[in-house]
Amino acid sequence: MAKKIDTQAVGLDVGLAFIRWLTGAENLHYGLWTGLEVTAGNLRAAQEAYTARLFGYLPKGSLRILDIGGGAGETAKKLLALGHQVEIVVPSPFLAARCRETAQGATVHETTFEAFQGRGPFDLCLFSESFQYIPLTESLPKCARLLAEGGQVLIADCFRTDAYRGRGAHGPQPGGGHRVAAFQAAAAGAGFVVLAEEDITDAVAPSIDLEQRFFNVLGHGITRISGEIRGKRPGAHWALARIIGLFLSRTRREHLMQRLTGTSRSAEAFRIYNRYRIVGLGRRSGQGG
Repeated sequence: MAKKIDTQAVGLDVGLAFIRWLTGAENLHYGLWTGLEVTAGNLRAAQEAYTARLFGYLPKGSLRILDIGGGAGETAKKLLALGHQVEIVVPSPFLAARCRETAQGATVHETTFEAFQGRGPFDLCLFSESFQYIPLTESLPKCARLLAEGGQVLIADCFRTDAYRGRGAHGPQPGGGHRVAAFQAAAAGAGFVVLAEEDITDAVAPSIDLEQRFFNVLGHGITRISGEIRGKRPGAHWALARIIGLFLSRTRREHLMQRLTGTSRSAEAFRIYNRYRIVGLGRRSGQGG
């Protein structure tokens, strides 16, 4: 039996190679665009500004940090350089391998947070654009069990607004995450209080426009080449379409072309359907780790 092609790993590999070529690093997160022109040349500066803003919410002192959903390890690498101890939880084998290479000195757990068996105690549970992928019934209650006395949770991620009524109502929209009200209720239910909070939606939203411009450039190239082949080599165009159809369903092809040629994914849409927040949480008095 032929092995299934791991499209996720291929996509991550290609995406990281492009980001590394463009910026010299493998950051997978949004940029903070305050005071910066929204161009590909400024992406690294915007991502570094984002990291600096996030690190401004770290508790004082040398910390034992659990980096949940640690991407390719760039954030953990910076945390290690600041003198913190870091353990990374990441479910993707490809990203886990990148973390081991990038963040040498960190302990990497190749697993989901839900299945993570570590005991802690940790001074900080960090979610940098990973909180939205974990059920609210799992994330904060587990953090509460893993934290040391006085430990904190730091979240930087998108949260859906009440304006978002689902894919069926709006089609695919940028962003994602838990509903703001649901998150607030889950935090209180797990025994947490908000120590600090900042809404940086307007500053990160231009990342969506930059990303869409990149896909539109790819889309222009693909449609230009496709039109040329269809006009001059119709037989080859038919064969190529049949081959593509073996790997992608009609629905997936339509979604891909919408991504490559559409304009509905925008900073404006992001602002309507999302709030991007940095939130620091601590345990309610009398509920230590």
